[in-house]
Amino acid sequence: MFPRVTVIQELGQKAGQLPEFQRAALAPKLLATLPPVLHDADDGVAEALRRDADLDADPAAGMSAAEFRTAVAASRRQ
Repeated sequence: MFPRVTVIQELGQKAGQLPEFQRAALAPKLLATLPPVLHDADDGVAEALRRDADLDADPAAGMSAAEFRTAVAASRRQ
C-alpha cells in the first residue's frame, strides 16, 4: 500500500535538490493530496469554546494581535 521507505527517502532527497521556488510550488500540491486535519464533528466549535473559557479564566494567558505578529516574525527568523 505505501511505497518502500527507500522510495520515500529518494523522493525527499530529489525534492531537496530542487530550487526553492520549485519546492515551494510542490509543497502545496502534496499537501492538497492529504485529508483535512480538522475532523471534529462540530468543526472545532468545542475547542474554540474551551479556549475562550481559558482566556476568560486567565486573560493574561492570551496575547494581542501585535504580540502574535511579533512572535510569528521571530519564529521565522530562527
